[in-house]
Amino acid sequence: MVNILSILVGALAFLIALIGIFPIPLLPLVNWIALPLAIIGAALGVVSGKTSGRNLNLLVILISGLRLFFTGGFI
Repeated sequence: MVNILSILVGALAFLIALIGIFPIPLLPLVNWIALPLAIIGAALGVVSGKTSGRNLNLLVILISGLRLFFTGGFI
């Protein structure tokens, strides 16, 4: 049950992160919303016995983190 919740949180964070990938000014700031959501989802995934939710959230953390790192966190 916790793994399903982790997958749902990860899917929501992934959709938000996909919006933040587009190079429209100030739109990548939504990655600051996706990153904490993915961290919460990864914590839920660690608690569960399965690894699919955790892996999805780690992917979202990687995508959002790299996007913020390469653009300085703003643009």
